[in-house]
Amino acid sequence: MTTRYRVEYALKTHRRDQFIEWVKGLLAVPFVLYSQPTGVYETTGFNLGQMSEEAHRRYAEIMRDIEVMIDDHITHQVDANRVPSKLKLLVPTIGNFFTRLPLEAAFKFQDRKRYISSRRFVSPSFNDVRLILNTAQLMAVTTYGTLQLATFDGDVTLYDDGESLEPSSPVIPRMIDLMRKNVKVGIVTAAGYTTADRYYARLHGLLDAVANSTSLTPQQRQNIVIMGGEANYLFEFSPTSPHLLSPVPREQWLTAEMASWSDSDITALLDVAEAALRDCIKNLNLPAALMRKDRAVGIIPSDPKVRIPRESLEETVLVVQKILELSVGGRDFDNKVVPFCAFNGGRDVFVDIGDKSWGVAVCQKWFGGSGSGGGGGNRIRPEQTLHVGDQFLSAGSNDFKARSVSTTAWIASPAETVDLLDELADFMGKKLS
Repeated sequence: MTTRYRVEYALKTHRRDQFIEWVKGLLAVPFVLYSQPTGVYETTGFNLGQMSEEAHRRYAEIMRDIEVMIDDHITHQVDANRVPSKLKLLVPTIGNFFTRLPLEAAFKFQDRKRYISSRRFVSPSFNDVRLILNTAQLMAVTTYGTLQLATFDGDVTLYDDGESLEPSSPVIPRMIDLMRKNVKVGIVTAAGYTTADRYYARLHGLLDAVANSTSLTPQQRQNIVIMGGEANYLFEFSPTSPHLLSPVPREQWLTAEMASWSDSDITALLDVAEAALRDCIKNLNLPAALMRKDRAVGIIPSDPKVRIPRESLEETVLVVQKILELSVGGRDFDNKVVPFCAFNGGRDVFVDIGDKSWGVAVCQKWFGGSGSGGGGGNRIRPEQTLHVGDQFLSAGSNDFKARSVSTTAWIASPAETVDLLDELADFMGKKLS
């Protein structure tokens, strides 16, 4: 049920994606011009087939025009042109693209599934545009290059929030199929555990399936890693270990930039974050307890049965992020001290050292170098990487940062991840015509 509360909350700027909203606005015009809501009660002079065909044509033309604008934006990126592209002028928050996006073909694909052009009362929605962009990205990574690495968020992406990846999950055979096709897999999660047993408890369905699979070679079984705490704990698959995972010492996988983060700077940043979180607990009267880890600090419900209001979680994220930015003299991802990520986990708020862009980058380095440790100088490129997650809004969303190092797909549930992997398998089996 859509309430006024939900509608007004969605209008807050930190809860919106400006590019998707802009595309929605463009598609609203042909919807207004060509939809025929009066056809419900008027039978003369109305043809639903003609209406849907005309709407489909106009929607497809708009998506093709946006596709051309993205191509122009990519040209400006490659040329390091200081003059902004037309798309950048229209959508100032737009970032870089690592591939072309065949939006017209993606729209036609989704229109066959969602019948967007046949709707008379509901205009193209945020979810319609989000899924079209997902499909376009899948088409791109399988058509203009070869997908080598797929990374996944945990909660809400592979399993429901706070749950575990059980053996019955339909996502497991699809991930095994990716590994069978020699696509490397990384689970990049905010869960910051220091021991293998905790990750096995959350991911045992997948890990057991990898260990027992008869379709994977011994080398393919090694093509999965767990990156925990955003970018702080790396575990590789180990068939001889009790929990099928083995921790990798930091010195074996840290990038040169990450190795420059000093322990004193990390401790100082977490101290500031802890103080800010304590203030939020007091000022907002939150039913929360503080939790401090070696590379993170956050708040969790003091009673597991209590849910902290999402407005309070968002307020806490924004307050803590602003205080930390002032303390380090820059934004969370480009300050001169230590990158950090303040995010709303749905039931809690945490501040992690680093963010998922660093976690995905570590996976790219690990699998891109020679041997399992990625000791060579190569790394898997952004256009060969796909990160799948559910948090891509600009504030308090930890998957958002992965956009700077890889292509991305924005899902809203584990069921959508299953559909996405089915699409991906279909596109990997054929080239876009």
